[in-house]
Amino acid sequence: MTHARPLLRRFAGLCTLFALSSSAALAQTPQLEVTASFSILGDLVHQVGGDKVRVRTLVGPDEDAHAFQPRPSDARDIGASALVVVNGLGFDDWMTRLARSGGYKGEVVIASKGVKTLEMDDHGHDHKHGHAADPHAWQDIGNAQQYVANIAAALAAADPANAETYRNNAERYGGELKALDAEIRSAFAALPAERRKVVSSHDAFAYFGEAYGIRFLSPVGVSNNAEPTAKGVARLIGQLKKEKIPAVFIENVADPRLIERIRAESGTRVGGTLYSDALSASGGPAPDYLSMMRANFRALHEALATQ
Repeated sequence: MTHARPLLRRFAGLCTLFALSSSAALAQTPQLEVTASFSILGDLVHQVGGDKVRVRTLVGPDEDAHAFQPRPSDARDIGASALVVVNGLGFDDWMTRLARSGGYKGEVVIASKGVKTLEMDDHGHDHKHGHAADPHAWQDIGNAQQYVANIAAALAAADPANAETYRNNAERYGGELKALDAEIRSAFAALPAERRKVVSSHDAFAYFGEAYGIRFLSPVGVSNNAEPTAKGVARLIGQLKKEKIPAVFIENVADPRLIERIRAESGTRVGGTLYSDALSASGGPAPDYLSMMRANFRALHEALATQ
């Protein structure tokens, strides 16, 4: 027995060493490299992927994806990714071209796949029967839930070992989305329909308006690069006066001068800033998707509820 004890101690020590080595190896398991086209999409990937993924976002906070100019290094970075995620619907077609030019051979995940789209005519105004799909589908939280489901499925396929984690994260986050969606619907439904009208810098909120009963007017179409006509701006100012629209809103990715001119000539007050195509920086009011939708909701509700 006296000889057995040292052997047992040595065996126990080896087991401990093996366990520690295994834990260290697990801790060093590389994260899945995912590239997303813009900040809102990057956050949704992060919410589902958690610490199992490393998300690279090309168009960052407060930046306009419509005006993005990729660098050569962006193509190389995408080429090294395990997964590429885009919005689709014509919003970020440049991302797919960039990925292929960087040598990316994998799947390009279209996060908006399966959402019910709204249509736009050639001038960028939303219609249910028009010529092109409005790409800003994330402005309806119900659509964001479809984005999350698509992202979770893509992550699980790319990284089967962590599929359960991705499914659990998507389920948890989906519950948070559902709760906020219900809160927004309830709050706006309590306002008189005639007050639920605002002006925003560009046509990015048709899905928000459709989902929550708000009528959005805009001097330009879906792209901030579009130039409004003098006749169109004059017509909008006349409409503001005639319909007594409560407020106009600046967007975080748009030049505020046009909205300021409309405010000055119509006498309508500025209701604040809306987040359309990008999150705010980390210290701002909209550093993630849920915060963004909550910030937009509160700014709009305060403006519309004020007599």
